[in-house]
Amino acid sequence: MILRYTLAWVPMVFIAIINGTVRDLGYGKHLSELRAHQVSTVIALMLFGAYILALTRLWRIDSTQAITIGLIWLLLTLGFEFLFGHYIAEHPWEKLLHDYNLCAGRVWVLIPIWIAIAPYLFHLL
Repeated sequence: MILRYTLAWVPMVFIAIINGTVRDLGYGKHLSELRAHQVSTVIALMLFGAYILALTRLWRIDSTQAITIGLIWLLLTLGFEFLFGHYIAEHPWEKLLHDYNLCAGRVWVLIPIWIAIAPYLFHLL
């Protein structure tokens, strides 16, 4: 089951890309960059939540599996975000870390937190 859930992480990359594309081509043109970032983060939280809820209903897991899956997804998410972002997209570390600055109104840190805890929370439901 862990392998199945690990592979199920891959569509989350596409969910994030589609969410970012909709922001950049749509509502992001009508909002400040910070507000667009915040709206995009909330939308991503909802999309990931719906996806993870569907997965936990489709493939039942126990609490240990849920915790393990959340940690694997957290590592995959942060690894992708920072390694792909820096080495492939060639964003400087400062730019990548900027989205995690809560003091500047950046709320992206909620995404990896949500991805890490959602499997366990939905398991409890």
